[in-house]
Amino acid sequence: MMVFQNISGSENTTNKLAYSSFLEQVKRGDIKEVTIDQSTNEIRGVRSNNDTFVTQIPYLDMKLMDELLSDGNVIVSGKKPEEQSLFASILINWFPMLLLIGVWIFFMRKMQGGGGGGAMSFGKSKAKLLGEDQIKTTFADVAGCDEAKEDVSELVEFLRDPSKFQKLGGKIPKGVLMVGPPGTGKTLLAKAIAGEAKVPFFSISGSDFVEMFVGVGASRVRDMFEQAKKASPCIIFIDEIDAVGRKRGAGIGGGNDEREQTLNQMLVEMDGFEGNEGIIVIAATNRPDVLDPALLRPGRFDRQVMVGLPDIRGREQILKVHMRKVPLGDNVEASLIARGTPGFSGADLANLVNEAALFAARTNKRVVNMEEFDKAKDKIMMGSERKSMVMSEEEKTNTAYHEAGHAIVGRLVPKHDPVYKVSIIPRGNALGVTMYLPEQDKYSNSREELESRIATLFGGRIAEEVTLGAAGVTTGASNDIERATNIARKMVTSWGLSSKMGPINYEDDENEMYMGGGGKAKSAETVRDIDAEIRLLIDRNYALAEQILKDNMDVLEAMKDALMKYETIDAKQIDDLMNRVEVRPPADWERDAKPDPSKPSGGATINAGGESKDAPASDPSDVTH
Repeated sequence: MMVFQNISGSENTTNKLAYSSFLEQVKRGDIKEVTIDQSTNEIRGVRSNNDTFVTQIPYLDMKLMDELLSDGNVIVSGKKPEEQSLFASILINWFPMLLLIGVWIFFMRKMQGGGGGGAMSFGKSKAKLLGEDQIKTTFADVAGCDEAKEDVSELVEFLRDPSKFQKLGGKIPKGVLMVGPPGTGKTLLAKAIAGEAKVPFFSISGSDFVEMFVGVGASRVRDMFEQAKKASPCIIFIDEIDAVGRKRGAGIGGGNDEREQTLNQMLVEMDGFEGNEGIIVIAATNRPDVLDPALLRPGRFDRQVMVGLPDIRGREQILKVHMRKVPLGDNVEASLIARGTPGFSGADLANLVNEAALFAARTNKRVVNMEEFDKAKDKIMMGSERKSMVMSEEEKTNTAYHEAGHAIVGRLVPKHDPVYKVSIIPRGNALGVTMYLPEQDKYSNSREELESRIATLFGGRIAEEVTLGAAGVTTGASNDIERATNIARKMVTSWGLSSKMGPINYEDDENEMYMGGGGKAKSAETVRDIDAEIRLLIDRNYALAEQILKDNMDVLEAMKDALMKYETIDAKQIDDLMNRVEVRPPADWERDAKPDPSKPSGGATINAGGESKDAPASDPSDVTH
């Protein structure tokens, strides 16, 4: 508007006439026609020679009006003042305020995270609603957790026919807590319940409740349950509920008020004065130990469903589910793959099938064979090969001795998992890898097995020492030493496997230290005894591993030569070496047309998988770097 006015005003600057000159021309009779604009006090007119002009009236001249009207030669007309429209008035008067409000809304949306409907909808639930026709997942798509499916199957019956239970006065659990390690299928199982029952499914993450403004989380909980009541019967699924369900009062001097208010509102909604019939809340977490006790009492999450790692039969079923969309070769057997993947979760097995399909696609194959599954398993367990990394002959020789020491000790100590594969190809952060696989699923470890593991971990360092001398020992055993020390420490302080210290837990409680308790107090004498017992365990097994390697120096040298030649050897080749017979070449040696073995390539692969866990029962596979 400002630009238009400036342009329109500048158009008539050339015909502008002074008011005094205009009066003189009126007296001379040179003016033919005039138009008086009362809103701008302007006179626009035409002279006798048809030239246009414009002049500004400094005041309302009534004498001029008399003269113009008395002179019959001048045509006089008036122009009504333009009235400003209501919209233009509001725009001009309120534009600054509207601009400020718009800027405020913009920043509020940014603080909220950019989504969710804007600043005026802070208290609205962010739960995503999936209709009964949108969920295609059923129990047929969930495998490896038969017990968990049985526990939740009656939820499906209740959602389909609530009267069946209500006739006998029974009440279905209001809340079901899915507990288990990551990747075991907790979210998938919750979707399958909704898919089987054909009911609406509200999905939300625990972190979606908490914002920077106090009270927003509680408002969202209320809104979510209000929406669920309208869609009853339905399922509310809260993923990672430990984000809002942690124990209250854990922080010194108070906690996060927003998180605690959100938790309080959730407790009230699940079991308050107002009943929420037909609404089943399913939550998932892998940290049930940090949840508030009020969440776990009867009336709220009164049923806990454990979704653990699958056993060999469960892994086979999961593999078959994920293999449905993959064209398989004739030699692929899910049972063999399941046997070689202990400790894998459902997500790990899905990743295994995907990696195998990618390996087959890279070589333009039409089907996925067992060879691709073996490569995928090695990649997941040991890490990707670092073919671009070039190692010197000295480093390769030292790595070969190191990994051969692990393999030989692992074969000869009692009750140790069988050696699966030994490689000096760098993978991940390791220059070489020795991997063990149990013959069957294991859920606990004996003292003899743990001591054998300690001896095997020191086998690599000892092999370097007995072949290259004390001056030739490298830093490659740092991870082995750390893991062996952790096992020995837990045997003494946590697992009660020290005869001197007895079945007493001396380990510091991490939660107590986090809460400011400082851990459990131990006397200086107790600390010295613990250190002495740890040192005794390590020294005894170190000496055992050293004696095994000294008695099998010929096998150590032969295994080193085989690793330098082939770079990777498997269990069959290790059997040949331990039986002191000529080593058979790998099955794919001839087919791959590898280069002259007398000139080993510098390319190597690091295996960084298989870190040791705190609890030995949860670590059925073992990788030694």
